[in-house]
Amino acid sequence: MITKTNRNLERKRRHLRVRKKIHGTPERPRLNVYRSLKHIYAQIIDDVSGRTLVAASTLDPELRGKIGYGGNIEAAKAVGRLIAERAKAKGIEKVVFDRGGYLYHGRVKALAEAAREGGLQF
Repeated sequence: MITKTNRNLERKRRHLRVRKKIHGTPERPRLNVYRSLKHIYAQIIDDVSGRTLVAASTLDPELRGKIGYGGNIEAAKAVGRLIAERAKAKGIEKVVFDRGGYLYHGRVKALAEAAREGGLQF
């Protein structure tokens, strides 16, 4: 009998494999992306101290009224612009991009490109 693979479990395994090599430092923190079916979340994390420096998502009050549905590319672009804006306000310009085990395609790619356009370097 063929067993069905759990896609989220496979994603978590990929993410752990990537996280062995990617670490956020105070000089160059990690930009982490998580996506669900309805929303997308981004955090800039300093792994040395274990603190989240900046966060943005489609659930933020700033974006909640502007975007109708949080699970599309337009919403991901808005989150990318917002995370870049908040990072610049905190003095963060360079980050390491952590795609969270997801393919660099669609919403993840849109968020990354919008963050780059907003001034983040990675």
